[in-house]
Amino acid sequence: MKRIFYLAGMVILTACGKNEKEYDATGTFEATETTVSAEQNGVLLSFSLNEGDEVAAGHEVGLIDTTQIWLKIQQAGATKAVYQSQKPNVEKQIAATRQQLATAKREQQRYSELVGDGAAPRKMLDDATSQVQVLQRQLDALQSSLATQTQALDKQIVATDVQVSQLVDQLQKCHIEAPLKGVVLEKYVERGEFVGTGKPLFKIADTEQMFIRAYVTSVQLQSIKVGQQVKVFADYGAGQKKEYSGTVSWISSRSEFTPKTILTDDERADLVYAVKIQIQNDGFVKIGMYGEVKF
Repeated sequence: MKRIFYLAGMVILTACGKNEKEYDATGTFEATETTVSAEQNGVLLSFSLNEGDEVAAGHEVGLIDTTQIWLKIQQAGATKAVYQSQKPNVEKQIAATRQQLATAKREQQRYSELVGDGAAPRKMLDDATSQVQVLQRQLDALQSSLATQTQALDKQIVATDVQVSQLVDQLQKCHIEAPLKGVVLEKYVERGEFVGTGKPLFKIADTEQMFIRAYVTSVQLQSIKVGQQVKVFADYGAGQKKEYSGTVSWISSRSEFTPKTILTDDERADLVYAVKIQIQNDGFVKIGMYGEVKF
């Protein structure tokens, strides 16, 4: 009789063990998706990209026609050369006036000595002094005019340089590059199409750093914090699962009604909190796949 009771107890314990859940929450796997759009207008000269391709960050995958932008750069360069050729040679243009001023100052000094010795009338010194003052004003006015002209041309040259920089930036944006390392999910255009600024070209996702979005009750929330290490199981169906090490990366600050496709530990709860658990994907986890979390 003791053996019968023992076996009955084992059956009950086994049944209880089978009813215990192996997970605390379920959800689906997601990835950070980025839609890349055209930043310039023009014909798509090349677009070597297919859905499912793995691309590296910064890898060029397409090119928009750059002809018009390149021609504008050449035009701006020619305009800059014209401005530079118009800049006055200040020293050469004031050389004659400066020489006249130096001669007038020598005459002024000579008349000053003659007047001091009584060998020349005072008026001759006054006339020489007046001539020095006139030439000095002419020199100052000429230098100011040339400086103003030079500054205006310098500003026009700087404006042209800025224009060239803008055009070079536009030229660079004609080269379509992958913004991150990932897998191409969708392709929206083909080579030869005319694309406008803002038109979506393709969608890419980082499938290495993936996360599962699960939902937990307020009771479970008490024992969960950001940075916590948890176990994540990818569910392949038919009882096939694979375990991953996960880290809680985000916890929603507000509750929401339980999504119909999500199971929680307490199925009677109406309000739950979304959490994200990040994992390092080994290539087997796919976007939209179901998974389980054990806190």
